[in-house]
Amino acid sequence: AGAAAGLGGLRAGLVGVDEELREVLQEGPEGFEIGGRAEEVVEDFVFDRVHEDGEHVEGLGLVFAAVLLHMVSTIDKATPVIFVDTGQLFPETLAYRDMLVDHLGLTNLQSFVPDAAELAAQDPENFLWASDPDRCCDLRKVAPLARSLTGYEAWITGRKQFQANTRASLPFFEAEGERVKLNPLAGWSSTKVLAYLAEHDLPRHSLVAKGYPSIGCIPCTSAVRPGEDARAGRWRGRGKTECGIHIGALNAGADI
Repeated sequence: AGAAAGLGGLRAGLVGVDEELREVLQEGPEGFEIGGRAEEVVEDFVFDRVHEDGEHVEGLGLVFAAVLLHMVSTIDKATPVIFVDTGQLFPETLAYRDMLVDHLGLTNLQSFVPDAAELAAQDPENFLWASDPDRCCDLRKVAPLARSLTGYEAWITGRKQFQANTRASLPFFEAEGERVKLNPLAGWSSTKVLAYLAEHDLPRHSLVAKGYPSIGCIPCTSAVRPGEDARAGRWRGRGKTECGIHIGALNAGADI
């Protein structure tokens, strides 16, 4: 099942997933209370369904993902949180990562970086983004994340439908090869996200106030103009809308 697969597609794509977890997911909305509050679903997934059996779920992302990380921190501060440092991130992003970890008391941040040998061979001048942005993302983001997820049966993302037209049909669950991917905030509006940030006094990425609602690597991120969707500033003018981590199954080192 691909990124657009709904719950039905998920049921057909759970090859290799732990039998108990597969049965829970196959229960559908009744078993997972998809219509309920996101906080309850995250708790159900992280603790009751997964954590108690010794498995873990990955939290990932910044900017709006502060909401998701806050939810996870109230359940288990030791939940693994993956951070991919591409080597081309804004200094403000690295500072925001450290601020969130400290503010939320997260105790299991795991940072992953691109393979040094692959960087030396394919991007020795750190300019691959200009000639082949897809390959640059594969090298600096997709492959490190794939390595980080080795051994996990499930992970959580902070993606939302309002972020871009390409995410308008984002489902609650996705089958990603042998893993399950949960998008608990998929149906949240920007208004609801902002209200949650304010209610829980969560810090914001400093670049958001400067017109950057979606922030990636320095060379491929620009400010968003009035009326544009939140991700319009990513790879502007390149005909590219996603880095690749949410397109198909993640396989460490594939095609590199």
